[in-house]
Amino acid sequence: MRFQSNALTLVVPSLMILLAGCADTRGGNIPYDVALAPPDQPKALSLEENYRIAPLDTLSVNVFRQKDLSGDYEVDLTGRINMPLIGSLEAADLTTAQLDQKITAAYGAKYLVNPDIAVGVKSSTRRTITVDGSVKNSGSFPVSGPLSLLQAVALSGGASEDANLRRVAVFRTIGGQRQAAAFDLQEIRRGAAKDPPVYPGDIIVVDGSSVKKTQKAILNNIPILSIFRPF
Repeated sequence: MRFQSNALTLVVPSLMILLAGCADTRGGNIPYDVALAPPDQPKALSLEENYRIAPLDTLSVNVFRQKDLSGDYEVDLTGRINMPLIGSLEAADLTTAQLDQKITAAYGAKYLVNPDIAVGVKSSTRRTITVDGSVKNSGSFPVSGPLSLLQAVALSGGASEDANLRRVAVFRTIGGQRQAAAFDLQEIRRGAAKDPPVYPGDIIVVDGSSVKKTQKAILNNIPILSIFRPF
């Protein structure tokens, strides 16, 4: 959990954010009820060498002799991490070695002399699904077999009271590019729409008044293109 934005390469266009007025309606520019293709097949690669960072991964960044700069950083839904002093950096779809080089260059250009930096993946979302937004218990959940959208939302404890069930987005990587579609959970529950399958690596965002600013921007600010074009 289109449209094109580029940070995985997702760059969210700056359009007006729709607020709580559409609480129980469909809306936004993500296409509804489309047949989203299965994701790219996971490859048996070493996380340390070839793993590609994904949104909502947690990264461990160690800056030698700089405790204030070192720590665990979560990649946000737009595929970026926010580091002290150097600010927001694009991380998604990079290897840890590539991100290491990027962080080293950013600190070395202005703040540190010959910085020694190590980047690792502390937790990965590519073997789990992530359910976020207006749900009771947002987080990442392991996937060991077939799973539908309804079942995925149920793993999070179900939608919260302020959720807009008519607006649930699924983000997925297909053909190496980030794609998405919206679904009406009310219609699915009534049997009026198909319950689509979800796969490891999918990000599901349930709309509602508690959705964070970044999530709301992604849900609302993507221009209409034909179904499931890359971000």
